[in-house]
Amino acid sequence: MKSTTVLLTDVSSQTWIEETLINAESHPDFSKELGWFIKKQQMHGGTSEGVDLITLHNGALTLSVLPTRGMGVWKGQYQETPVGWDSPVKAPVNPAYIDLSERGGLGWLSGFNELICRCGLISNGPPGKDRGGNPLESELTLHGRIANTPAHFVSVTLDPEDGGWIRLTGQVQEAMLFGSQLLLETTLETQLGSNTFRIRDRVTNPGADNTESELLYHINVGAPFLGEGARFEMPFAEMAPRDPRAAEGVKEMNTYLGPTAGYAEQVYLFDPVADEQGFTPALLSSEDGGIGFLVNFKKSTLPCFTLWKNTQPEASGYVTGLEPGINFPNFRAEEREQGRLKNLGPGDSYETEFEVSILNNSNSVDAMRQKITKLTEQAPAVIHSDPHSKFS
Repeated sequence: MKSTTVLLTDVSSQTWIEETLINAESHPDFSKELGWFIKKQQMHGGTSEGVDLITLHNGALTLSVLPTRGMGVWKGQYQETPVGWDSPVKAPVNPAYIDLSERGGLGWLSGFNELICRCGLISNGPPGKDRGGNPLESELTLHGRIANTPAHFVSVTLDPEDGGWIRLTGQVQEAMLFGSQLLLETTLETQLGSNTFRIRDRVTNPGADNTESELLYHINVGAPFLGEGARFEMPFAEMAPRDPRAAEGVKEMNTYLGPTAGYAEQVYLFDPVADEQGFTPALLSSEDGGIGFLVNFKKSTLPCFTLWKNTQPEASGYVTGLEPGINFPNFRAEEREQGRLKNLGPGDSYETEFEVSILNNSNSVDAMRQKITKLTEQAPAVIHSDPHSKFS
């Protein structure tokens, strides 16, 4: 069998499938194994009205993807283990109900509940007035617009190679007259029966003028991976706290509190170390080491890593963020000064790649810890106790 592609959304041809189910019954030539499926539906009610939801199940791993919200991944489940976090925002929010400029440019938080959401493409980091770059884009809001921009093209491909792959492809455009033009082309893929999924992105400037771009992946994890005594491990060459608040916890940077009343977020910025294949493993594991959440990112395409610790009470959003990016989430003017913005000429593009794996036993967690230890031993890390000008 050759690969089969099903077109779900294409604005240019006015193709749109509101609801469909693709499985072993509809596509037995792809795989007769029962259990795998791709389901497309539209949500209704409240601020979720009109949100497209695509559920992929590879036989072991389930992912809920939101084309309406920039192709973000809302949540997942591997076998019996839930993957994601419990945000005060309980359901996906249609961008039509989001005002990014409200509350001093923090409106982005009104829709924030995803396992994975992109921050960019023009900017990410805090809101404010950036006097550099395009004057029409000087008033910046938190983390940019891409997570609240619907995809204009979505398709799913069934590839029988190597036991079977499911690939979900989307295109999302940020563009305005007299402003920047940027196109995100993304593919999420997972192999049947696997505990892993991979995301490959390409960001292109289709316009006639040069433009700046930033991109960071807000990968957000809660229980059961996150809890009191949970550990973060990653090989790195250098690390610094973002601000004085983060500096208070440098010595405890790699461990977590349980839900804590009055906790204020802490952010740490890293220069990662890659393995022989060019990938950096970032691991969050439970206190007993029985389960782990692993982000493996290609350092050549994602050279910056941010750790976000937010162990406030569960009802307020108990979560941590493992965040590879092309830049750090500082204010855009600061990142421009550090040379971390992408400057794209007409037709230029850049690519990123990372994968997420769910480790559901102590043996796999221990094996990854050993790998990280070996990579760390190759070059002892420099740990700054205070904010450093190289990072923030």
